[in-house]
Amino acid sequence: MNLQGPLAGIPVSVKDTVNIAGYDSCIGYSKHTFHPATQDAPMIRLLRDAGAVPFVKTNVPVTLLALESTNDVFGRTKNPHVPAYSPGGSTGGEGALLALGGSRIGIGTDVAGSVRIPAAWSGIYALRCSTGRFPKAGNVTSMVGQEGVPSVYSPMAKTLPDLRYFLETVITMKPWEYDFTVHPIPWRTLSLPSKPRWGVLRDDGIVPPTPAVQRALDTTISALRSRGDDVVELTSTPSCYTALRLASRLLNSDAGETYTSHFLSFFESNDAGVAILSRIFSLPRFVKRIYAFFLRMRGDPITAGLIDDLRSRSVTDQWKLVAEREATRAEWFAYLKAQEVDFVLTPAHPLPGLPEGGGRDTIGACGYTFLWNLLDYAAGVVPVGKVDARVDAAGEMRLGSKVAKKTWRLYDAGRMEGLPIAVQIVGGRLEEEKVLMGMERVVDALRDAGVVYGEVEVEVE
Repeated sequence: MNLQGPLAGIPVSVKDTVNIAGYDSCIGYSKHTFHPATQDAPMIRLLRDAGAVPFVKTNVPVTLLALESTNDVFGRTKNPHVPAYSPGGSTGGEGALLALGGSRIGIGTDVAGSVRIPAAWSGIYALRCSTGRFPKAGNVTSMVGQEGVPSVYSPMAKTLPDLRYFLETVITMKPWEYDFTVHPIPWRTLSLPSKPRWGVLRDDGIVPPTPAVQRALDTTISALRSRGDDVVELTSTPSCYTALRLASRLLNSDAGETYTSHFLSFFESNDAGVAILSRIFSLPRFVKRIYAFFLRMRGDPITAGLIDDLRSRSVTDQWKLVAEREATRAEWFAYLKAQEVDFVLTPAHPLPGLPEGGGRDTIGACGYTFLWNLLDYAAGVVPVGKVDARVDAAGEMRLGSKVAKKTWRLYDAGRMEGLPIAVQIVGGRLEEEKVLMGMERVVDALRDAGVVYGEVEVEVE
């Protein structure tokens, strides 16, 4: 251990995907147990050179594509605030451990919201880095070679100062000298305008936020306006639904063949939501087209489009999807530039948590995070408060799609009371320093407004 290093003695927990010599990285698959890594990932070597102490690996959902962190090897990870709910996924073990104070710094991966949703549901802080800003090489994944929507490694922390210090330290350690995937971009000192401009993306047009999540957003908007910040509603945005369909097609262009190849047998458990995806993948295409046609006739084009897209793609089709991705990135870049916003303020997920088995009903409800993966923007999560059964009770809500209706059926403010509620702060690509400053401004504004997040209470016998 480097006792003089900038992270000397700091314990760091890591997602089970991270290779540490002598330990398994089974990522929830029975097939990969008792096959320890032969060498440390570059990330681990960097941490040890900085004096940090990687001390534990944390649980994930099998396939790494779910919001419930459960598998046959290690079992189910529960939300420390309300154990009947999930702490999120796929970096759910990190979220739960950090919320409980069992670790100070965590490292996870994010391909569709996998550090931000656990942060929001566990009541901690996280920053989704753009590709090439944080070490990635030398680790394992359930979908090796998937680059349509690249997964990124990103930091999570119990406190915002810890998050900032850790990321700044890692980048100051010149991670590009450890890992060929990292861009040689030093840490940058920036300043914000005296009155930053915030664009609010209140609803992605797929699943509107539930009342508790809406309250977190409204509370944050009010606090920022009280400080004199310019907060505007984003209207006439490029289609979030089109972006979700595109991201889903890119991520699943092999029709699940790669993640299912790791299962030891037919009898190994799958995640409830991913199991539905797999069943849809296995259906003949004409059956999916008939079902999608039926849904459109019933007035639900959103669910129809998502189902119709679930099939394998040829190389030619994949190239076309990548071209669509670049066009979508250009469209959003131009739109946000025209709005002259410094940040986008939006929910991390329409729900404050997911009950056991709830993944089967919320496959299409990740648009608030998945969008920024598609665009490769830096995005952070800040906890705001907790669900209040009385204040956050659901009223009547007209919902159009099956995706929205199924998601909202899981919302129960009474059972969810005590779960964290959070907001997501989004900047541009490779703007990690700026997003951290935006997160700090949100925390300061909330504190000035008398809103201070209450952490999980841990009973000590």
